[in-house]
Amino acid sequence: MTVNIRYKVVIRCPKCSEKYILRGKHNAEGELETGFKRCVCGNETDLLIDISPE
Repeated sequence: MTVNIRYKVVIRCPKCSEKYILRGKHNAEGELETGFKRCVCGNETDLLIDISPE
């Protein structure tokens, strides 16, 4: 039995000051997956990300 640990992911955009609070878990490749693609202002790369176990 495998246990998938969920994480609380806080993403902040320094360009428009938008803040997103998401839940994520590791996928098969070991990457953290939340479903987040881009900020509402179009920013995809310059994001501040804080991850903590739930």
